[in-house]
Amino acid sequence: MTVSTYRDAWGIPHLKASDHLRLAYGQGENAARDRAWQIEVERHRSQGTTASFLGSDAVAWDRFARQARLDDTARRCFAGLDEETAAWVGAYVDGVNAGLAEGAAAAPEFAAVGLAPGRWQPWTPLGVWLAHHILFAGFPTKLWREEVIRRLGEEAAELFATDDPGTAGSNGWMVSGEWTAAGAPIIAGDPHRFLQDPGFYQQIHLSCPEYDVVGFAVAGVPGIAHFGHTGSVAWAITNAMSDYHDLYRERLRPVSPSGDGGFEALGPDGWRPARHHREVVEVADGAPVEVDVIETDRGPIVIGGRVPGDPQEPEPTDGPGRVSLRYPPRVTGDLGFATIPALMRARTVEDVDRALDGWIEPVNVVHAADTAGGLLHRVAGYVPDRHRDNGLRIVPAWHAGHEWRGPLATPREDAAAEGLAVMANARGIATPLGVEFAPPYRARRIEALLRESREWTAPAMSTVHMDTLLEAARPLLAAVGRLTGLSAGAERLRERLLAWDLRMDAGSRTAGDYARLRSAVTRRIASSPQLRPLATILPYPSVFQPWLTLTAKVAFALENLLTTDLLPGLPLTGILRASLEEVAREEPLAWGASHRLAPLRALPSGGPFGDTFGEGGEGPGLGGDHDCVLATSSTPGVTDLSSRGPSARYVWDLSDRDRSLWVVPLGATGVPADAHHRDQLPRWLRGELVPVLTDFAGLVHERTSAPQALPAAEAVRSR
Repeated sequence: MTVSTYRDAWGIPHLKASDHLRLAYGQGENAARDRAWQIEVERHRSQGTTASFLGSDAVAWDRFARQARLDDTARRCFAGLDEETAAWVGAYVDGVNAGLAEGAAAAPEFAAVGLAPGRWQPWTPLGVWLAHHILFAGFPTKLWREEVIRRLGEEAAELFATDDPGTAGSNGWMVSGEWTAAGAPIIAGDPHRFLQDPGFYQQIHLSCPEYDVVGFAVAGVPGIAHFGHTGSVAWAITNAMSDYHDLYRERLRPVSPSGDGGFEALGPDGWRPARHHREVVEVADGAPVEVDVIETDRGPIVIGGRVPGDPQEPEPTDGPGRVSLRYPPRVTGDLGFATIPALMRARTVEDVDRALDGWIEPVNVVHAADTAGGLLHRVAGYVPDRHRDNGLRIVPAWHAGHEWRGPLATPREDAAAEGLAVMANARGIATPLGVEFAPPYRARRIEALLRESREWTAPAMSTVHMDTLLEAARPLLAAVGRLTGLSAGAERLRERLLAWDLRMDAGSRTAGDYARLRSAVTRRIASSPQLRPLATILPYPSVFQPWLTLTAKVAFALENLLTTDLLPGLPLTGILRASLEEVAREEPLAWGASHRLAPLRALPSGGPFGDTFGEGGEGPGLGGDHDCVLATSSTPGVTDLSSRGPSARYVWDLSDRDRSLWVVPLGATGVPADAHHRDQLPRWLRGELVPVLTDFAGLVHERTSAPQALPAAEAVRSR
């Protein structure tokens, strides 16, 4: 009973085992050896213990993780797994624990912060998954909307209605055999996440008698969930932009004057007991921090978390007060993990469809295709049926009508009607389930590009991945075109911009001019008197600040601000003229000179390994922009650096799996000294992909393990 590890020319792990439990063990062991630092950071994130080695900057996350009860929710969800799935997860955990010591010895980050690898619990992979996705639904947008309404009035509620960099997105597209040279479907795309070192997604090949699947794993989580190809069927996802997390304003009171008798929370049926205990966050560079963990019938309190009567925190007189979070896994005790092995066993789109009926979180739009020509386009996940106001803002816990009434049905469409389907976070199939969506530019552009050919091949799909046309620039350029009375330099700049081909190419100076103009306009609008009430640090925990920064919100709502009168009195003409004159005085600069790759890395600020590309973390220049298909996002008005973009690219070919292609931004391993830590970066920058290989005869054998005992898996079987 063995598991063997092979590598291809890119260091991508290919695992072959005698059964699915040994395979899960091997995947866990490989994750620990290739990405020990990454997965240990994620374990600590799920537990709320990162400040113990990352320092005080990590306290905000640890406080949130504990208040949101991530680890406890993962434990609950694991307890609810069927025996077979729980044993599979347990086998993966056994592999992680077996490989961590070796992996940590090769990862210099452990020594840099004085951290020893810990021990994974059977539920830890579920906690890792939950920590990755707890903010994925973008519920902090409700906090922003609450402040906009409170400070600017109800009429301004939709002023900033658009996708922003706090929300993860993706591109994905599928064409039937009628659109391809080989006569079989192709699925392609690129998930957009915060770019990390090492990358979020891990290329992997998993083979055992029950299944043989290639795809992208999430380090620290068994199997292949989001993007996979079993040979006869392939699938891929994007964020559905659905709304499925709710915020409730809570009222608490002590049961007794001393508070010794606990606390109660006011709900629609009166006062009900609230659960409370206190935890301590250890901080590497400071004193320990106490955290009150309070949970009402709605959910855990994640804002204003101290208990009533605490002298360190008076009763709130401004801001939201105490706010609880209600999210599906906490309510259902289920993350949908049984879906993952079912997907890997799938042979047809019908198999994929049935498996996805059990999915919970995050809520995704899914494409799937099989070698028989079957196509699938649906939404998968748990979206609660409840009052519309729940999706817009914080709702009062004590008012009836805001309860959950079970899940909504997830929409689906007939992908075979035209044989072409696109998903790019815009309104479409998931519209009934969400509030705010991405602008339509990426989706429209992908469809237009696909319609240019009926002879698509896997390599040709890179032309879609790398498209830099920015249709979203038109509203600002139209406004610039109406300006008069400019200086000679500003007039020359205007003429250049109006003649521009709208391509955000790295080498384009006009693209650089446009980006600088957009940033200047953004900053001026953000500093306008009309928005002064929002130009402050809002009264929410810092973990939510990416959704609550005025300049960033203006940047991604710029079209709305330029084309509507939702903000009366805004002197747009003067703002545009002053911004154009400002940019005209600057030396022209190619877009790629400032728009540079800046992946995130989990280490204390200023640490010896804190930046992938040295001081400042600035890597190679990039083309693309937030609303390009090549969605390398920066934050106009704040920084041109790109810390969000395609965290992987893939092309799943159903004519022959070995014609499929994939690439990640850096490389297959997380070990800085490894040759495969960053070897895919040049290809990722050029839009090239590397081949998917599945024939073990063409791979290099690295090692074989023979795990005789799988403690966590066997413990599940004996429970």
